[in-house]
Amino acid sequence: MTRPSLLASIRPSTLAHILLLTVVAIWGATFVVVKDALQDASPLLFNLLRMSLAFLALVAINHRQLRNLSRRTLLSGVVVGVFLAAGYQFQTAGLARTTPAKSAFITGLVVVFVPLLTVIPALSPAGTHAPRWNAALGALLAFSGLLLLTTPAGTHLQDVFSSIGTGDLLTLACALAFAAHLLAIAHTSRGIPAAQLATLQIGFAALIMAITLPLGGHPHLILSVRLITALAITSLFATAAAFTIQSWAQQHLPPTHTAVLLTLEPVFAFLTSLLFFHERLGRRSLTGAALILAGIAITELLTAAAPVPVHPS
Repeated sequence: MTRPSLLASIRPSTLAHILLLTVVAIWGATFVVVKDALQDASPLLFNLLRMSLAFLALVAINHRQLRNLSRRTLLSGVVVGVFLAAGYQFQTAGLARTTPAKSAFITGLVVVFVPLLTVIPALSPAGTHAPRWNAALGALLAFSGLLLLTTPAGTHLQDVFSSIGTGDLLTLACALAFAAHLLAIAHTSRGIPAAQLATLQIGFAALIMAITLPLGGHPHLILSVRLITALAITSLFATAAAFTIQSWAQQHLPPTHTAVLLTLEPVFAFLTSLLFFHERLGRRSLTGAALILAGIAITELLTAAAPVPVHPS
């Protein structure tokens, strides 16, 4: 009689918690990994390589599900891929000009932007309720934190936007693009197999990144151990494997548990940056980060109906 394996003896819900927490930790760590790798590759070229490798990995995994694609499925992949590409382009270009911890906390505002955007009827997915009081409170806390995190002390009200760094503004645009990406998934994914949409959106995102590559200036590339390691981590683990694990884990977890775990991503990014880059946030920035985290948590945990629980990082 064969003995059951260790994984087989773990309850699915327990395994889902462990795996999703691992995925969130990897997502948080990628901010530091990518920041370090950008010394050897220009931001938009790094994105193109990362997304191309992730696409090839997903094609290898999902090739049987990619037969006989419908026109609607292809169109959905294009639409979702456009916003996914925009989010990554803004995020990585911003990361080259700001710190990993700041980038992670600002990117986390996607959770706040999604319910705010559903106020617009055309953007609200079918079956989604109007934002509740917690969305307004979460937005107030998050944007108050954003100002503390990105502006120096003593900034006058009229100088707030001019004092925010370019990298932070690009990252804010990334959060908006990722919010639009989640809403696009909510509008287009109904009835489309997840494996098909996941693979197609990344493939079309890679295509768009190739088209927009010249916008980042003259690309440069130095093949180094840290660059190859970063590409392997971000494309295979943080994208192809993580999206697959997340899709399985969320089938075995209550939405509130998923929300709590996803909220920890900026925390992991900060801890990783502190460990490897010795990045330290001052009292003002730390307060801002805490307010953003509180805004994200209030919006995530108390939302009656989230559009689509798919993570873009």
